[in-house]
Amino acid sequence: MANILVVDDEPPIVDLVRFVLQGAGHKVSEAYDGREALKALGVEPVNDAVPLPDLIMLDIMMPVMDGLTVFRRIKDHPRTASVPIVILTAKSQTQSLFQELSAEAFFQKPFNPGELRTAVTKVLESARR
Repeated sequence: MANILVVDDEPPIVDLVRFVLQGAGHKVSEAYDGREALKALGVEPVNDAVPLPDLIMLDIMMPVMDGLTVFRRIKDHPRTASVPIVILTAKSQTQSLFQELSAEAFFQKPFNPGELRTAVTKVLESARR
């Protein structure tokens, strides 16, 4: 199916998302802060040999580099600008900001695993068109 990068500083959330997405047949990799995510994407430092995921699941509140900064760097970089991003966050007030920035989907923690799986499927289908 799809390769998905999960970016979240909470290992239990990463484990839950991995369980849900692997159960749907996806391959999941993870990063636990913004800098790890940008490195895993070959953005900072630039590394065009790094394969890109089909989708990024991104938390907002993280140490080292917050999700908003990561989101902007991903969308501003020509290598990753077209990779769809699904936001995962505990902060409901950030939803309107990310809708303005064109996130493909938004989930507030705690989330319904079935709804997350369905949304990921829709985002991936839309990205393939």
